[in-house]
Amino acid sequence: MSQPEPPRAARPPVIGVLALQGDVREHRAALEASGARAVAVRRERELAAVDGLVLPGGESTTIEKLLRTFELYEPLQQALRAGLPAYGSCAGMILLADRLVGAAPGQSTVGGLDVTVRRNAFGRQVDSFETDLVVQGVPDSAERPVHAVFIRAPWVEEAGPGVQVLARVAGGEAAGRIVAVRERDVMATSFHPEITGDLRLHRLFVQIVSERG
Repeated sequence: MSQPEPPRAARPPVIGVLALQGDVREHRAALEASGARAVAVRRERELAAVDGLVLPGGESTTIEKLLRTFELYEPLQQALRAGLPAYGSCAGMILLADRLVGAAPGQSTVGGLDVTVRRNAFGRQVDSFETDLVVQGVPDSAERPVHAVFIRAPWVEEAGPGVQVLARVAGGEAAGRIVAVRERDVMATSFHPEITGDLRLHRLFVQIVSERG
């Protein structure tokens, strides 16, 4: 009698990084180190082939213009509406917000998160700062906080009823401001975990994508 074949190992999720501008290389490296297969996304056919997508930090107005230039704006909107898991850091949070405060003239977003985001909320480049955060869903963050780097960062001014607040600034003038959120399979942070070497947020997103199947 033939023996049943052992189950095949599940393939790693294929996660794209929107590769138009911003911290593309850093996100791809963090995703690969977190167990995903990371690919660059610049075209509609590349978007259609991924299980999840990271929208990196950079300049939100520039990324929006490039999305339109590369004819990705509407396909990305449609993919998000259809349930594509996504994670946005800094500028990516702005692009995923349904509503903006302080938007540049004519600026729009692809949406996907029922939040109102204030663009450049923490100030200019010279006002960049670092702090430690407890982030819901990140293992051991109460004992070993996530070191967060904010660079011309936004914050969430208002979160809809279906949005889970993952982190708030603990102290200083911005105490209580929302800087990490999740709604279903879409997650966003005001800060840049891709540049600190702490993989826990990327591992969380890989887990979200993997559980989505």
